[in-house]
Amino acid sequence: MSINLEQIDELRKRANVSYEDAKNALEQNAGNLIEAIVYLEKQNKIKPEETPSSESKFFKSVKKLIKKGNETKLIVKKDDNVVLNISVTLGIIISIVATPLAIAAIIYALVTNHKIRIQKKNSENLEINKVFDKMSVAINKVTTKITEEMKTE
Repeated sequence: MSINLEQIDELRKRANVSYEDAKNALEQNAGNLIEAIVYLEKQNKIKPEETPSSESKFFKSVKKLIKKGNETKLIVKKDDNVVLNISVTLGIIISIVATPLAIAAIIYALVTNHKIRIQKKNSENLEINKVFDKMSVAINKVTTKITEEMKTE
Protein backbone atom coordinates (compact mmCIF):
# COMPACT_ATOMS: atom_id res chain seq x y z
CA MET A 1 0.00 0.00 0.00
CA SER A 2 1.29 3.46 -0.84
CA ILE A 3 1.38 6.07 1.90
CA ASN A 4 0.40 9.58 0.86
CA LEU A 5 1.30 12.96 2.32
CA GLU A 6 -2.20 13.57 3.72
CA GLN A 7 -1.93 10.41 5.86
CA ILE A 8 1.51 11.44 7.11
CA ASP A 9 0.32 14.97 7.91
CA GLU A 10 -2.71 13.64 9.79
CA LEU A 11 -0.54 11.30 11.86
CA ARG A 12 1.98 14.08 12.54
CA LYS A 13 -0.84 16.35 13.70
CA ARG A 14 -2.33 13.72 16.01
CA ALA A 15 0.89 12.26 17.41
CA ASN A 16 3.27 15.23 17.17
CA VAL A 17 6.02 13.16 15.53
CA SER A 18 8.49 13.75 12.71
CA TYR A 19 7.73 12.98 9.07
CA GLU A 20 10.09 10.03 9.22
CA ASP A 21 8.43 8.53 12.30
CA ALA A 22 4.96 9.07 10.82
CA LYS A 23 5.93 7.49 7.51
CA ASN A 24 7.58 4.49 9.18
CA ALA A 25 4.60 3.94 11.51
CA LEU A 26 2.16 4.04 8.59
CA GLU A 27 4.32 1.66 6.53
CA GLN A 28 4.59 -0.77 9.46
CA ASN A 29 0.79 -0.75 9.82
CA ALA A 30 -0.30 -0.87 6.17
CA GLY A 31 -1.50 2.74 6.17
CA ASN A 32 -3.92 2.22 9.08
CA LEU A 33 -3.91 5.48 11.05
CA ILE A 34 -5.21 4.02 14.32
CA GLU A 35 -2.75 1.14 14.26
CA ALA A 36 0.06 3.61 13.49
CA ILE A 37 -0.87 5.70 16.52
CA VAL A 38 -0.91 2.60 18.74
CA TYR A 39 2.44 1.57 17.25
CA LEU A 40 3.95 4.99 18.06
CA GLU A 41 2.51 4.88 21.59
CA LYS A 42 4.16 1.51 22.23
CA GLN A 43 7.46 2.94 21.06
CA ASN A 44 7.00 6.04 23.28
CA LYS A 45 7.45 8.31 20.28
CA ILE A 46 4.28 10.38 20.74
CA LYS A 47 5.27 13.76 22.08
CA PRO A 48 2.96 16.02 24.07
CA GLU A 49 1.94 19.22 22.32
CA GLU A 50 4.43 21.93 22.94
CA THR A 51 2.96 25.01 24.56
CA PRO A 52 5.15 27.87 25.64
CA SER A 53 5.42 28.15 29.41
CA SER A 54 4.05 31.69 29.26
CA GLU A 55 0.89 30.43 27.55
CA SER A 56 -1.54 30.03 30.40
CA LYS A 57 -5.32 29.90 30.18
CA PHE A 58 -5.42 33.53 31.29
CA PHE A 59 -3.18 34.72 28.45
CA LYS A 60 -5.07 32.60 25.92
CA SER A 61 -8.37 34.12 27.00
CA VAL A 62 -6.89 37.65 26.90
CA LYS A 63 -5.55 37.04 23.39
CA LYS A 64 -8.95 35.71 22.31
CA LEU A 65 -10.69 38.75 23.81
CA ILE A 66 -8.28 41.16 22.07
CA LYS A 67 -8.81 39.36 18.76
CA LYS A 68 -12.58 39.64 19.17
CA GLY A 69 -12.22 43.34 20.05
CA ASN A 70 -10.10 43.93 16.95
CA GLU A 71 -12.78 42.33 14.77
CA THR A 72 -15.53 44.46 16.33
CA LYS A 73 -15.73 48.10 15.26
CA LEU A 74 -16.80 51.29 17.02
CA ILE A 75 -18.38 53.48 14.35
CA VAL A 76 -19.53 57.08 14.74
CA LYS A 77 -21.62 58.53 11.91
CA LYS A 78 -23.14 61.91 11.14
CA ASP A 79 -25.77 61.88 8.39
CA ASP A 80 -24.45 58.65 6.79
CA ASN A 81 -20.87 59.99 6.80
CA VAL A 82 -18.46 57.92 8.88
CA VAL A 83 -16.62 60.22 11.27
CA LEU A 84 -14.81 57.53 13.26
CA ASN A 85 -14.23 53.83 12.58
CA ILE A 86 -11.87 52.12 15.04
CA SER A 87 -11.62 48.72 16.68
CA VAL A 88 -13.29 48.29 20.04
CA THR A 89 -9.90 47.32 21.48
CA LEU A 90 -8.46 50.69 20.49
CA GLY A 91 -11.58 52.44 21.82
CA ILE A 92 -11.13 50.74 25.20
CA ILE A 93 -7.45 51.68 25.33
CA ILE A 94 -8.29 55.32 24.54
CA SER A 95 -11.02 55.25 27.19
CA ILE A 96 -8.57 53.98 29.80
CA VAL A 97 -5.72 56.32 28.89
CA ALA A 98 -7.83 59.45 28.34
CA THR A 99 -11.05 58.87 30.27
CA PRO A 100 -12.17 62.52 30.50
CA LEU A 101 -11.53 63.02 26.79
CA ALA A 102 -13.47 59.86 25.90
CA ILE A 103 -16.44 60.89 28.05
CA ALA A 104 -16.44 64.38 26.53
CA ALA A 105 -16.26 62.91 23.01
CA ILE A 106 -19.24 60.62 23.64
CA ILE A 107 -21.31 63.47 25.08
CA TYR A 108 -20.33 65.76 22.17
CA ALA A 109 -21.22 63.05 19.64
CA LEU A 110 -24.63 62.49 21.20
CA VAL A 111 -25.42 66.22 21.55
CA THR A 112 -24.50 66.88 17.92
CA ASN A 113 -26.77 64.04 16.65
CA HIS A 114 -23.99 61.62 15.74
CA LYS A 115 -24.94 57.95 15.69
CA ILE A 116 -22.72 55.60 17.68
CA ARG A 117 -22.64 51.95 16.63
CA ILE A 118 -20.79 48.82 17.70
CA GLN A 119 -20.54 46.49 14.71
CA LYS A 120 -19.29 42.92 14.70
CA LYS A 121 -17.44 41.40 11.79
CA ASN A 122 -20.64 39.80 10.48
CA SER A 123 -22.54 43.13 10.76
CA GLU A 124 -25.11 41.78 13.23
CA ASN A 125 -27.00 44.36 15.26
CA LEU A 126 -26.02 44.33 18.94
CA GLU A 127 -28.13 45.16 22.00
CA ILE A 128 -25.77 48.01 22.94
CA ASN A 129 -26.83 49.84 19.77
CA LYS A 130 -30.40 50.02 21.11
CA VAL A 131 -29.02 51.68 24.26
CA PHE A 132 -27.08 54.20 22.15
CA ASP A 133 -30.25 54.92 20.14
CA LYS A 134 -32.30 55.55 23.31
CA MET A 135 -29.58 57.83 24.70
CA SER A 136 -29.45 59.70 21.40
CA VAL A 137 -33.23 60.20 21.30
CA ALA A 138 -33.31 61.42 24.92
CA ILE A 139 -30.44 63.86 24.39
CA ASN A 140 -31.94 65.12 21.12
CA LYS A 141 -35.20 65.91 22.95
CA VAL A 142 -33.32 67.84 25.62
CA THR A 143 -31.16 69.78 23.15
CA THR A 144 -34.21 70.60 21.00
CA LYS A 145 -36.07 71.86 24.05
CA ILE A 146 -33.11 73.97 25.19
CA THR A 147 -32.66 75.39 21.67
CA GLU A 148 -36.36 76.31 21.43
CA GLU A 149 -36.29 77.99 24.85
CA MET A 150 -33.22 80.00 23.88
CA LYS A 151 -34.97 81.18 20.69
CA THR A 152 -38.05 82.36 22.59
CA GLU A 153 -36.03 84.42 25.04
